[in-house]
Amino acid sequence: MASNAIDSVHSLFKVIETGDPVLAAEVVGADFHNREAVNSPVSCAIPGPAGVLASSAWMRSAFTGLRFPVLDTGVDDQRGQVFVRVHMQGRHTGPFVLFRDEKLDKIIPPSGRELDYEQIHLLTVRGGKVIRHEAVRDDMTMLGQLGAFPPTPAMAARLAIWKLTGRDRRAADAVSASAAEAAKSVG
Repeated sequence: MASNAIDSVHSLFKVIETGDPVLAAEVVGADFHNREAVNSPVSCAIPGPAGVLASSAWMRSAFTGLRFPVLDTGVDDQRGQVFVRVHMQGRHTGPFVLFRDEKLDKIIPPSGRELDYEQIHLLTVRGGKVIRHEAVRDDMTMLGQLGAFPPTPAMAARLAIWKLTGRDRRAADAVSASAAEAAKSVG
């Protein structure tokens, strides 16, 4: 089980990196649940491959060259769980939109900065398919790398301009629409 479960988890991260609907259908269970979807567009919480594809579109809309090199894995065969430690990497070239209660919470305008920080994910695998996702991320490091926490003077000014001009709302709507469209690509 360990080898197949680890392969499924590696494939799940490839889906996030690429948005591949065929691979998503192969490795994501119909009852997949992403506990981390609370800060994502609403379509990211759809069960199964559709939600994973929506999450992929959301993340790739903000980060060009998105990748998750795996640093380490561990398997709990009795529970069907895989622990994986990765680095999230990419360049912040699009607005990174965060939601709360299905509404725009925060937006980080594109900074052009490289992102490279560590995350730990806990995934449950049954029958070769990933059915549950939880994560422990160092979001403060991520926000620091993007210049958003504490905000650099330039980023603070951009945040204010985006809010005052409504660009934040338009970006949130566009990202949500893109994620919803990706969710429909499941065959």
